[in-house]
Amino acid sequence: MAQMLTQTLNTQAINTQIVGKIAPAHPVTDQFGAITGHVGLVATEFSYRKDEEIYGEDEPAEYVYQVVSGAVSSYKLLSDGRRQIGAFHLPGDVFGLESGPAHRLAAEAIIDTTVRLVKRASLEKAAGTDVQVARKLWAMTAGELRHAEDHMLLLGRKTAMERVATFLLEMDRRLAVAGMMALPMCRRDIGDYLGLTLETVSRALSQLHAQGILGFSGARQIVLRNRQRLQHLDA
Repeated sequence: MAQMLTQTLNTQAINTQIVGKIAPAHPVTDQFGAITGHVGLVATEFSYRKDEEIYGEDEPAEYVYQVVSGAVSSYKLLSDGRRQIGAFHLPGDVFGLESGPAHRLAAEAIIDTTVRLVKRASLEKAAGTDVQVARKLWAMTAGELRHAEDHMLLLGRKTAMERVATFLLEMDRRLAVAGMMALPMCRRDIGDYLGLTLETVSRALSQLHAQGILGFSGARQIVLRNRQRLQHLDA
């Protein structure tokens, strides 16, 4: 994958506007664009089809990525074949930041996705000479650490219903437009993110629907009808 990516880089300039079918619910602070623009780094874009790998676990971490359109999951495959998704990356999100030389998780496109990317070595060089770049990179890294801590708490201490409630509130904050969430991920993806089976996720969603807390408009379109009750479940 890394070889194919290297061969395709430098093919076209990046469009820095965040666009696509999956869009953020609120304006995104484009820290990644601010960094590359501030120091004049060359960013390129690359497109992936649904379920296509962006990079594999233990591959060299040569690039840092930002989702332009679509959605990406980062995950780890366990020895028995099970998959644990660590995060969903939506338009505007930066991923692939690593403390070591290799990727700890793999990443793949959930749907047809376009990312923009810049060489990690160029970012590190800029951070070594520019305090503003170093601070922005630290802010992005700190955000990933907060998410990892929250996810660890979710997996370790919350019930199945609490996990689903937490997920819905997160997606509502990140994705909802006009009161509706258009989820790019399927229920199996949600289960792999929450550490639950497909059946448990489906049962929890059905219970929330029966209680009038949410409604369905299509297979992956969800409307939250009672956020207060959902927040109570999350608490």
